[in-house]
Amino acid sequence: QVQLVESGGGLVQAGGSLRLACTASGIIVRINAMGWYRQAPGRQRELVAVITSDSNTNFGDSVKGRVTISRDNAKNTVYLQMNSLKPEDTAVYYCNVDKVLTGRGYEYDYWGQGTQVTVSS
Repeated sequence: QVQLVESGGGLVQAGGSLRLACTASGIIVRINAMGWYRQAPGRQRELVAVITSDSNTNFGDSVKGRVTISRDNAKNTVYLQMNSLKPEDTAVYYCNVDKVLTGRGYEYDYWGQGTQVTVSS
């Protein structure tokens, strides 16, 4: 089993910044993809950003140019730095890890519990 713990959400004014962090724990050898998704009320969950073990990144169209994603493999932690936040960025942000090599072999698609980000206008 892999557990994910997220931190860093909260309330921020439009134009401000937030940094989210997500740490994976368990018997982990290697994590392929680590990323962030978000879901606003009444909307589908969407990609924010993802980073692979060889540092390839992909970003959702709505956040390109405003967010960066990084990871610390030694700590099994992924970070999301969000700048120039807008009210439409308000959502629950979920951490995701995929293709995790654990003591039991490869395991796929774990999700965190979510952290609320609220951007006031």
